[in-house]
Amino acid sequence: MLKNDIANVPYVKAQHNRVVQAATGRSKGSIEFKFQNISAVLRRFGLPWVTGYVPMENFQRALLLTLEQVFSNPKNNVFEIFEPSPVQGLSDAKQLFIQAPPERSLNTPVTNKELERLVRKFDPAARDERNRKLGRNGEELVLNFERLRLWEERPDLAKKVRWVSEEDGDGAGFDILSFELTGAERLIEVKTTVGHQKTPFYISSNEYELSKERPDEFRLMRVFDFLKDPKAFELKPPLSEQLILAPQNYKASFQ
Repeated sequence: MLKNDIANVPYVKAQHNRVVQAATGRSKGSIEFKFQNISAVLRRFGLPWVTGYVPMENFQRALLLTLEQVFSNPKNNVFEIFEPSPVQGLSDAKQLFIQAPPERSLNTPVTNKELERLVRKFDPAARDERNRKLGRNGEELVLNFERLRLWEERPDLAKKVRWVSEEDGDGAGFDILSFELTGAERLIEVKTTVGHQKTPFYISSNEYELSKERPDEFRLMRVFDFLKDPKAFELKPPLSEQLILAPQNYKASFQ
């Protein structure tokens, strides 16, 4: 169902429900609730879930153990369905809907130790960070969006927009050089995930330092829900006031 949902292929959820009923002897409502439990787990993994099955917490430990077995088995190739097409979403950059960023939560989240262990094992932020195809597609989507944004009023600036990470390589602390209508520079770092808007992501020390050194120019463009319907929001420094930043790595040396 999820594979069809991501690919926008029509399917009938009731048919899948009947198949599970026949295999398990469970009721229709019980199976729908279980699918909602799976949606809740996928949300915590930073992954899309089946449209219509609203995430429902209070899942049993047995579900987590089963999902761990499914995810861990390389024969299942579960994560392949979350791989973007090389041209996914790039043909029309206007489809990138820019919305307001989510507010940082002030509440301590309810923890489930077993679920937290699985999230660490299948780290969604690390997975998306390693996915070069996803990262490149997200950057290209923002690149095209920036050029279109400028083209009507400032075509001279639109022609100067550069894909820095592609042309010069990583290391600058940002991916795209763009401009405001006034001509002021926009140093855009793009962070793309296949999951929802609150899926965690990684920021390098180089990127974070640049955001502090050039707060007027630095912008973090957060692209999410890339497989289904790409959307984005923009964060301006100071990032520490909008994001919960937790150190993950240490540089080790002997002097």
